[in-house]
Amino acid sequence: MQLDSVDRDILFQLSKDGRLTNVELAKRVGLTPPPCLRRVKRLEETGIISGYRARVDPAAMNRGFEVIVSVEISINDLQTVEEFENAIASYDEVVEFHRLFGRPDYFVRVAVTDPEVFETFLTGKLMGLRAVARVDSHLIMKKIKTDD
Repeated sequence: MQLDSVDRDILFQLSKDGRLTNVELAKRVGLTPPPCLRRVKRLEETGIISGYRARVDPAAMNRGFEVIVSVEISINDLQTVEEFENAIASYDEVVEFHRLFGRPDYFVRVAVTDPEVFETFLTGKLMGLRAVARVDSHLIMKKIKTDD
């Protein structure tokens, strides 16, 4: 689907505030409400807008302690990789998970209550997976910019 400048502006506005009314959104992008609503519906139907959500303060959810964990695996057969990825993706502590090209093999963002809970996660779950060869933890000092 081709996006024009109005579509991009709609996406920008909704990414900043997904609770905008159609009337307010239309005003911000220079349209009247009916064509604005049609464009939003088209963006939703084509999957460009994949959903709406609330941003929640991590500390309010007892997830104020965040760590980026780089993981290297030593076993690279398809079954083991799938088992590893399924296990990591299933953990409640994991809020973001990426497979990378090169080294390390993965970045995992973990959000928990405090360092003790992180240590329990690290030693009790992550390091117990048979594919794991190396783990490096990087404590987040300060969030400067994030889209989540």
